[in-house]
Amino acid sequence: PSPTFTAAPPQPPAPKPAAASIMRPLDEKETTMVFEKLFKFTGPNLKHLLERPSVEGPDPEPGRYCLRLHKNRVFYASESLVRRATAVSRTRLAGVGTPIGKFTHGGAFHLTVHALDLLAAHARRRIWLKPDTERSFLFGNSVPKSALARITENTKSGDGVVVMSMADVPLGFGVAARGAQDCRKADTNAVVVLHQSDAGEYLRKEEELM
Repeated sequence: PSPTFTAAPPQPPAPKPAAASIMRPLDEKETTMVFEKLFKFTGPNLKHLLERPSVEGPDPEPGRYCLRLHKNRVFYASESLVRRATAVSRTRLAGVGTPIGKFTHGGAFHLTVHALDLLAAHARRRIWLKPDTERSFLFGNSVPKSALARITENTKSGDGVVVMSMADVPLGFGVAARGAQDCRKADTNAVVVLHQSDAGEYLRKEEELM
């Protein structure tokens, strides 16, 4: 008998690029989530992040800073830089400005270590570590009372805090597990700051941060 041939089914059209791959402004819900995270650390200083004049680019009008979403990452960049980035193909654009955080697949937003300098410049609450305890924090550990050298006086439990060295170098950030008053009465081994991110991640998580 003659062999029979079956025509191959038609191939589906190539999928369109996901919306997350296109650099765009944040929507209202995303903006609220990002601002809530930043406000935890900066308080009213948050307005200075977006209202301060830009110093990037040759434009005669410096413009201001803005937030953009690209591939689930949130970037903080000058309006001038964002305008110039539109000339780059979205498939070749890695990012623009400073990445400050990312949205998870579940829709939650997390600040990343890249935001450290911005937080340090505008933070309301800080703690300072004893020199011989910095290494532990830079390996991803929370801060015990024994490591604490100083703390901003009006810090309350739940506040976002930037963790500093005694030389005023930002090391990372976290959330206060105890207020400043409670820290004085706490046991030596009690956790006073819950670790969120630290500069050591640039080595420990190099590939993930790229």
